[in-house]
Amino acid sequence: MTLPRGSVILLSGMMPLAARAADAVPQTSSFGAFMQALVGLLVVLGMLYGFFWLLRRFGPGQGGAQGVVKVVGGVMLGPRERVVVVEVQDTWILVGVAAGHVSTLHTLAKPEGVDTTPQPVAPPFADKLADLLRRPRA
Repeated sequence: MTLPRGSVILLSGMMPLAARAADAVPQTSSFGAFMQALVGLLVVLGMLYGFFWLLRRFGPGQGGAQGVVKVVGGVMLGPRERVVVVEVQDTWILVGVAAGHVSTLHTLAKPEGVDTTPQPVAPPFADKLADLLRRPRA
């Protein structure tokens, strides 16, 4: 198959244009591209951090009843059942919690001299990890 004479001349005239267009594209270094991607990632992570901070600060669930209701303690009775003692002002409420159902079991006045401030408890995994790190290596 042969091309008409005019199309060959047209194609040969376009070759220098394509070469000049390739030369016009700025060549960036790989370090510059890496830094640009890194800065973009840091900007996105910073925006996510700010969004979650605002959500935690002003989000739903931060109403005026903060600190009024405290969970004093609880016991698991089964895989989906537990009994929880909830403190509301000076009243303790024993609540039964099951899958899809919560019911009041008993209500009583807060006992005198009972400290209900939450005590920090180290999780068992943290204890095991600390023991492993303290062992001498053989």
